Amino acid sequence: MLLYIHIPFCDSKCFYCAFNSYTDKFHLKKEYMKALKAQLKYELQNYVEKNNKKIETVFIGGGTPSTIKFYEYEEVFELIKPYLKEDAEITTEANPNSASFDWQKGMFELGVNRISFGVQSFHQDKLKFLGRSHNNKSAIKAIQNANCIGFNGINCDIIYGVQGDTLSSMKEDFNTAFSLPITHLSAYSLTIEEGTKFFDRSSVKIDDEELSKEIFDYIHSKGFTQYEISNFARAKEFESKHNYGYWEHKEYLGIGAGAVGYYENNRRYPTKNIEEYIQNPLNIELEELSLEDIKTEKTLLGFRCSNGVDLSIFNEKELEKIEDLIEYQKLEKKDNRVYNKEFLLSDELALYILG
Repeated sequence: MLLYIHIPFCDSKCFYCAFNSYTDKFHLKKEYMKALKAQLKYELQNYVEKNNKKIETVFIGGGTPSTIKFYEYEEVFELIKPYLKEDAEITTEANPNSASFDWQKGMFELGVNRISFGVQSFHQDKLKFLGRSHNNKSAIKAIQNANCIGFNGINCDIIYGVQGDTLSSMKEDFNTAFSLPITHLSAYSLTIEEGTKFFDRSSVKIDDEELSKEIFDYIHSKGFTQYEISNFARAKEFESKHNYGYWEHKEYLGIGAGAVGYYENNRRYPTKNIEEYIQNPLNIELEELSLEDIKTEKTLLGFRCSNGVDLSIFNEKELEKIEDLIEYQKLEKKDNRVYNKEFLLSDELALYILG
């Protein structure tokens, strides 16, 4: 079982960000963390403990987890400690501005062994265009600090497909990232979502599949293997176990305002509004997933990564379509699983099979 913890506070709101995060509610931090711990304790006792589950991975995301002092996480770690697997992967996201050496060291000593930096670019103009609050020097320093402290995994997020991006400019970003002691790279294509400052500004995004392919090839040439449409690892041991858990359709707790959980075939949505969440952190909306919903998700997620999909979930008609795609060398079959060879076509292939 996985655990996701959501911190909805940010120093600034990036122009492309659609996550549940706020820059004007820092005065609620103390009460928010109190409510978060109440929800966490309840779900640990009433589902994890009752069903004799173990937590395999923890992911602290946001928002910006580094806006919360490291010592304010102490009780969170005390609560989860009895339920953690011995070799649990524990990741925190961090902003280069607020992830000071002391903050990183404090989180490391609490048990965090993997850190993910929202760098997005090492080009100053691009950072400003995206609404990022840090600069390239602080990003470089934060990654170097993480390595000195001893994190087992260090991820760097880079965003592409932004107005003005070229293969040459992206190579410069990747070269800077690869010159640093990172073990993992997440290369995300810019998405324009409702509710963001970039919404209704379609010109800020470049839709160029050829550029994506060239970027993927370049990252691979630098010794990083693509194991999901946006994720690359220096070695198998550095792949994100937490993300893999989602792609394998494992159950997960979603703790915090705007988090999402999933267990007992129900998607679980805690209240998004921070004030309402503080008042009642156990007010959780349920969405029951049908067997067909679960099958669709397993197919879509399995084709987006190197995990593949178990053939036993498909009916006869779907298996015939899969055989056709294997014949056309779009998919490959091994040990009763089917694998997608081209992640950029994952949605199209999945929808063709299930349609």
